[in-house]
Amino acid sequence: MLAALTIAAAGVATPALATPSTDVLIGEVYGGGGNAGATLTSDFIELTNASGAASLDGWSVQYLPASPSASSKWQVTPLTGSVAAGGRYLVGESKGAGGTVELPTPDATGSIALAAGAGTVALVHGTTALTCLTAADCAADTTIHDLVGYGTAVVRETNPAPAASNTTSVSRTGADTDDNSADFTAGEPTPVNGNGDTPGGGTPPVAARIHDIQGTTRVSPLKGQKVTGVTGVVTALRTFGSSRGFWFTDPQPDTDPRTSEGLFVFTGSTTPQVAVGDAVTASGTVSEYYPDDPNNSIYQSTTELAGPQWTIQSSGNPLPAPTVINPDTVPEVLAPQIGGNIEGLALEPAKYSLDFWEAHEGENVSISDARVVGPTTAYNELYVTTKPNQHPDARGGTVYSGYDQNNTGVLKVESLIPFAQRPFPVVNTGDTLTGITTGPVEYDSFGGYTLQATVLGGVKDGGTQPEVTRKQRGDELAVATYNVENLSAVDSQDKFDRLAHGIVDNLRSPDVVTLEEIQDNNGADGNGDGVVAADQTLQKFTDAIAAAGGPRYEWREIDPQDRTDGGEPGGNIRVGFLFNPKRVSFVDRPGGDATTAVSVVPERGKTHLSASPGRVDPTNAAWTDSRKPLAGEFVFHGQTVFVIANHFNSKGGDQPTHGRYQPPTRSSEVQRGQQAQVLRGFVDQILAADRNANVIVAGDLNDYQFSPAVQTLTKGGTLTDLIGTLPPSERYSYVYEGNSQVLDHILTSKSPRDVDYDVVHINSEFATQASDHDPQIVRFKPGVCS
Repeated sequence: MLAALTIAAAGVATPALATPSTDVLIGEVYGGGGNAGATLTSDFIELTNASGAASLDGWSVQYLPASPSASSKWQVTPLTGSVAAGGRYLVGESKGAGGTVELPTPDATGSIALAAGAGTVALVHGTTALTCLTAADCAADTTIHDLVGYGTAVVRETNPAPAASNTTSVSRTGADTDDNSADFTAGEPTPVNGNGDTPGGGTPPVAARIHDIQGTTRVSPLKGQKVTGVTGVVTALRTFGSSRGFWFTDPQPDTDPRTSEGLFVFTGSTTPQVAVGDAVTASGTVSEYYPDDPNNSIYQSTTELAGPQWTIQSSGNPLPAPTVINPDTVPEVLAPQIGGNIEGLALEPAKYSLDFWEAHEGENVSISDARVVGPTTAYNELYVTTKPNQHPDARGGTVYSGYDQNNTGVLKVESLIPFAQRPFPVVNTGDTLTGITTGPVEYDSFGGYTLQATVLGGVKDGGTQPEVTRKQRGDELAVATYNVENLSAVDSQDKFDRLAHGIVDNLRSPDVVTLEEIQDNNGADGNGDGVVAADQTLQKFTDAIAAAGGPRYEWREIDPQDRTDGGEPGGNIRVGFLFNPKRVSFVDRPGGDATTAVSVVPERGKTHLSASPGRVDPTNAAWTDSRKPLAGEFVFHGQTVFVIANHFNSKGGDQPTHGRYQPPTRSSEVQRGQQAQVLRGFVDQILAADRNANVIVAGDLNDYQFSPAVQTLTKGGTLTDLIGTLPPSERYSYVYEGNSQVLDHILTSKSPRDVDYDVVHINSEFATQASDHDPQIVRFKPGVCS
């Protein structure tokens, strides 16, 4: 065992300008008091003490502008009294005209107006103004006990601390290494005086155990309070990125199943100097971290200990045993459906899955031989199911089949193991993460509760292979739909080739393909440069298809107005048609453009479109910032077939399934409902003119087969959503957060005969993807039109 060692959240030491201090240190500097946007009315300097009680009589804090001139002078605030062991000492400085919150009663008061963004503060043995104006000269001055330069400060220890602002301070994250960039981070000002008082009349730090901090709801009962004496054994470290820190667990739990015994200690961009197995006693401020504005967030929070200091009591201790997750461990029901925010509800971990994971936030859990239901992503994450019998699909995934059919067994897995030691596994849906995988649980706004693996299992290949559909027969028309994920002419040839082989090898060269997410010729440039044409994109794609052994497709599409159809800024995505002229004819009718609505024209007992291709009611408000449907008139074996390509508005803005609002609000459904009404009206016009018309509605509708939008299209049996003709375990075209679900659809009117439909899984289940969507295809014999 190691002897007791007192540490703050420290980074690795770098060559310093002076000997690092080990007792009284500058803990926080804030120069935005009273400025525009500030909450606090005054500037302040806070000292911390990492050692025994120390007298400050005869000492001073001093300030120098960030870029001193030869005439610049240090400004001095004398100090008196003492700072307790492990305590704070607050120096109040200049008061501004703004702000609404006073500092807690300072232990010393001065009148220095610190700059908000950049400057230098020194803690000095003495009250005589310093004379050094360079980093080297100040390093040689033996009266300087500690020094911090922030922002663009010329005088600093090694590298400057981050810039502060009217609303942020720079605060110490660890022991002194004489490198200000490693020792300080920018964040919300948190002044504390020698009595432990905080702004607005706060109280001294509260002695607490981890379960006291976690509490029995999602938000800590000690949120915003400083706590001390928090004990536990370090179980895991995050040593990369800007959210570094460590997890520790109290080995002496309480008896309440609602209170977690694990907690994350946040050290910012500084690597914590602890090791797994260290027994520590920590202090800091209890924080609830949200990835966005806490007042308006749709996500849950993560309970953390911020601004930490800790003492290592011993090392090499055994870790508390993880919670073993078996198929029946996590409840089947997601969360209480109260129609609002569930954060204030007492947790019921035996009843609700979100409550179960929250009750284990920060604790180690373990899974074994878990089936992969979401492939490895570009962000080194994967999804497994802890409930292998919960809604399994036909190829190893987990099907999402209803708003009340949540897959509570799905769990996201990331890794805390350094990549050089263990590269993150590349897996596909249906593979197995073999053996034991263990690590702490934390909430992530992308994917929900996540196992941060410290031990990562092996991989067993599940044998999932890209599907190949059958070739259409001579008397069958084959119509496919494929979202090609923001394809533009500036994309790599490899992407075009992979998409082309999907068309040729897996879809077996359909006669017609409706395409979604075709971008303009220079792609998502981020601004409106006026480029809307996609001829180069489509030429490159059809060339790649021909090179892959497919037919020489022709295309039809209508360029949108610049930056009016949503998608990536400047990309101008649109829908379009590919067709094989040797198999099917496209009936070109002039008049279609970005804003002209196509209409249905009965003529001499036949029905045709006023323009082909033509956009469906493109100026209707339903299509604001969204793709407009494209109608085309085809002829196959003498019969007219109307194909309508679609790409409804995305689910952006919806509340997440795992968020704090239950049930989640699906606000994007409103616009899709409006779009479905417009599209259904156009289909009804065609069928009113010819009740035997062959109508194919295809594309990325961005909604489920049970959604209100799709129900609008199928109401009364006018159109059949073909995904519903498949067995339930095969109803998916997209995998999101481990859920196999439906976004893409092909719907048919009643006339097509001998309909044969297939979703061809070649992308969504695989770590290597040409697109994030699977294509689908329908083969049929056109009915005889009136």
